[in-house]
Amino acid sequence: MNRMADPPYMSFPLRIGDHGAVVADRRSHVRQQIEQVLFTNPNERIFRPEFGAGLKQLVFEPNASVLWEITRKRISSSLGEALRGEVDPKSLEVVVRGEGEKLLITVSYTLAAIGHGERHEFLV
Repeated sequence: MNRMADPPYMSFPLRIGDHGAVVADRRSHVRQQIEQVLFTNPNERIFRPEFGAGLKQLVFEPNASVLWEITRKRISSSLGEALRGEVDPKSLEVVVRGEGEKLLITVSYTLAAIGHGERHEFLV
């Protein structure tokens, strides 16, 4: 794969290795961005108060279909903004469902620059 289609990104969280900052490829970088959005609370970032889906705040909410739909919409909106330019917006799909006392969040998308489909699951 050529360097223009898959440039190196600084890894998140930032780590320093033997040769400087540890880097990630485009696929890993997008997954790391998704994790940042899911686990950052709104208003947690000073210069981007709208950033984040705030999943940590759902710990004491009832695990029901109403919560799943609200959470899906919140995540879809936050990811659409955060992944602009990296992911084909038409391909972004978020599914939220209950797994006992936990939420299973599935995020599917296609990387815009290389046309590669990805699917990640997060258990919260």
